[in-house]
Amino acid sequence: MMKRTITMLFTLCLALSLLAGCGAQTGEPEQSASQPQESAAGTGAPENTEQADEGEDLTGQTLMIYCGAGMQEPFQEIADRFQEETGCTMNVTFANAAQIQTQIQESQQGDFFIAGSADEVKPVSDFVSQSKDLVKHIPVLAVAEGNPLGITGIASLGTSDVRTVIGDPESTPIGKIAQKAFSDFGVTDTVNLVATTTTAPQLATVISLGEADAAIVWKENCNVDGVEICDTADMDGYVKTIPSARLTFSEGNAAAQVFSEYLDGETAQEIWMSYGYELAG
Repeated sequence: MMKRTITMLFTLCLALSLLAGCGAQTGEPEQSASQPQESAAGTGAPENTEQADEGEDLTGQTLMIYCGAGMQEPFQEIADRFQEETGCTMNVTFANAAQIQTQIQESQQGDFFIAGSADEVKPVSDFVSQSKDLVKHIPVLAVAEGNPLGITGIASLGTSDVRTVIGDPESTPIGKIAQKAFSDFGVTDTVNLVATTTTAPQLATVISLGEADAAIVWKENCNVDGVEICDTADMDGYVKTIPSARLTFSEGNAAAQVFSEYLDGETAQEIWMSYGYELAG
């Protein structure tokens, strides 16, 4: 009887030992499987990467931007690049300053106004929460290729044989600059004005078509066939700055904040410079 009892106790102890051993073995794989997750959470690498991607993904969001027609080429490229990189839909309206000012005042919608100069923001200042300078806007005296009339500066425009075209002073900043330059150089009453245009890019087009001999226009708009920049320092004192004016209607718009920071970044700045602009800073 005693022998049977000892045998039974020994068998029971052996069984309990085997059970304990199995429990320890099954616990190790679970701990090992969870180890990489704990390590990843500790370093934060996967989680931070995912959060960064989510922060830059603006798919489904939209920005409404007004931009002066003279900056259409570089700004459209900037907008397209931002949309490509973030998924944010970019609705950009290009027009002259007067048209944009009216639209902002009447619709009271939009996120940004990229103006030809800071002066163009003043009429809608009640709708601007903040503004920052982006690049310099450089006016030049444009003439027909080869300068066949031998134009040397603003004073040359005071002769009747030089046909001059300017932007509308009531609706374009470049038109206001031309008007001021004519006054400063004393040719207001003698300049032979053959036409005015509603946007800056049209000025160079008129010269390229042979319908005018000279125009005061933004430097970046002179990259058309049949037009060249007159070698004169007369326009150096009329350089303006292109601002990015954040409109009050965009308050709380996360996409607007991301785009505002994007305008300060290397990509946007390189695009501006590729079109001949100089950074404001």
